[in-house]
Amino acid sequence: MTLNDDRRDGHRDDKRARPETAQSRFGDLASPLIDEATHHASALNANSDPEELHKLRVALRRLRTLFWAYRPLLDEEFDTRQRAVFKYLATSAGSARDWDILLELMKELDVEGLDEPAKERRAAVLATSIETIANADVKHVLWTGLKEANQELNTGRKRVPVERFAKKRIDAARTQLKKRIKRALHAKQSDYAAYHEVRKAGKKVRYLLEFFDPDIKPKLRSKVKSLKRLQKRFGALNDVVASHDLLAQGTLPIGDSVTKHALRALDAEQKQRIKAARKAIR
Repeated sequence: MTLNDDRRDGHRDDKRARPETAQSRFGDLASPLIDEATHHASALNANSDPEELHKLRVALRRLRTLFWAYRPLLDEEFDTRQRAVFKYLATSAGSARDWDILLELMKELDVEGLDEPAKERRAAVLATSIETIANADVKHVLWTGLKEANQELNTGRKRVPVERFAKKRIDAARTQLKKRIKRALHAKQSDYAAYHEVRKAGKKVRYLLEFFDPDIKPKLRSKVKSLKRLQKRFGALNDVVASHDLLAQGTLPIGDSVTKHALRALDAEQKQRIKAARKAIR
């Protein structure tokens, strides 16, 4: 082996030993989410399964959380704009999904008289959602956002080891969650906004733990299971509140007696789910 061979091997060893950075990890985290979102967006049609909408919304929410994690390394204006795009698209997908949830709840609570009107309304909302998402050119928008983010991250001078970056951002999200839990425990039971903030903060921590799973300690990984339980309780509460809001808007052509009966059933269910949610954070 020549001296030049030794130098080349040494250079390769140094490169392998170099710690991975947060900047280099970003594309690996974002690309599968973009693939997932574009797949579900392109599969939407008038007969779409409710799960298709749900999966699209989840992929977009996870992307929004990922950009939140990288906010310290990105231009603030660019980051704010990108996350607004994710929110807009997720809301469009969620509009029809909300009617699916209402239909499921009415069946669960044995409330009759809303099935056909709600299905008709859901079909109209879905048609609007499909048109909105198609006009938004989801594939182009998401991949362009990734390209711009990668360019910004890779042209910055400072490189941050991914382990240190992950710990810092997860700590920030967990601190936010603790504050919101404290606020919710001191809030009135009727103050749903406080519970909703806990739900969003808990989801953010969970997504970050899943993103950076290879880079965190086992003790942190074990938190995912309890966060899933928290998300399930608070998600169940959110379903009732969102359904109540839909009915209260009065957009369904149904009689007052049917509406009042459904709202009373949802009110009673909401009280039960608030109790379950509070129990999960005590």
